[in-house]
Amino acid sequence: MYLLRNAPFTGAFSFLFHRKIDIFVQTLRLMKKFIFMFFALLLTGQIHAQTKHLQPGFDPEEYTEMLGIIARQIDTPWTQVKIPLDEKYRLALRSPRYFPDNRWDLWTSADSLLVIDLHATTGSFESWMENYYAAMIPATGTWKISDSLSFNYSLATDSRAAVHAGWMLALAYMTDDIGHALDSVMNLGYRNLIITGHSQGGALACLFTAWLRHRQLNGHFTKLNIKTYCSASPKPGNQYFAWDFTSLTQMGWAFNVINPLDWVPETPFTLQTTRDMNRQSPFSNIKNNIRKQKFPMNLVVRHLYNRMNKPLEKTSRRLNHFMGKKVHGQLAKNTAIHAPDYDGCMNYVAAGQQIILKPDSAYYAVFCNENTGTFTHHMLRPYYFLIKSW
Repeated sequence: MYLLRNAPFTGAFSFLFHRKIDIFVQTLRLMKKFIFMFFALLLTGQIHAQTKHLQPGFDPEEYTEMLGIIARQIDTPWTQVKIPLDEKYRLALRSPRYFPDNRWDLWTSADSLLVIDLHATTGSFESWMENYYAAMIPATGTWKISDSLSFNYSLATDSRAAVHAGWMLALAYMTDDIGHALDSVMNLGYRNLIITGHSQGGALACLFTAWLRHRQLNGHFTKLNIKTYCSASPKPGNQYFAWDFTSLTQMGWAFNVINPLDWVPETPFTLQTTRDMNRQSPFSNIKNNIRKQKFPMNLVVRHLYNRMNKPLEKTSRRLNHFMGKKVHGQLAKNTAIHAPDYDGCMNYVAAGQQIILKPDSAYYAVFCNENTGTFTHHMLRPYYFLIKSW
């Protein structure tokens, strides 16, 4: 690899050549990890009859266990991590890094539970651009990301559903590998899966859950029993996606756990226009209704409506321009990615059942002081503090 990286290639050909080599090497590494995972589980005797059966409903103990797993996304020695890990869990596989800057972990438990943990935002420029890439794309369709990668996906049955472009870009690079890993462990007899993640990882967990459940509707992964714990997740899509997702999981199978002092679940920017409403809404057909008014009332109502609606439409176009075209340009500087067909919607809504960990006086005494910073209420420690006293 050293000789290849320093060969006298220049310009775009050099970049594409090195990119293909990197993808090839990462694929080999992932295959080796899958093989190692299989034999490691086989030899350690973790492949046995299921003893852990997931039940619907929010379980504080399960969520606490997920925080212990999420806390170990870091590469530093886990002895430095203060949130405890239940000793029944073992890390079976850590993926390579995917563009923009994402990873996922596969954990197994002594009672035959699978956990897919999707990593949170890193400190890299690409990871933050992934968050800012907040123009929406249809929740079902095809995104030809590059000449060699085309992502066919379905996250909702409602044609009006739309989702965050940046997080869908991350899924485009990861879903195939996660799917292959799940196929492998399902062949070993595993049937119960928890999907989890914190912050950006929570949004990815929600979208990946939607992808996996719609694969189930099409006859894939049908033996899996799936439960989702999103933690401090921002809003992943529009109202129609949220309704579609909640309808699939509303009987106690997907949760977003929120500290109400945390600002991240309030993002991305949300803007509702008349285009985001059901067609039966009087606002969606307001122009025809205005025409039916008598003169001069029709002129007065049209003037008032335009004064309210035009600023919303203008702001929506600006948000889509900066959080779509402009951010895409930043992401495409080092990796050639094609822009998708944007939906134009910015009506972001939280998805899944919300679990609110309301702070009390003990929480305020620990976390609300003169040293309170931007991410004080967003980190794992305050969430762990709240769930332990919930």
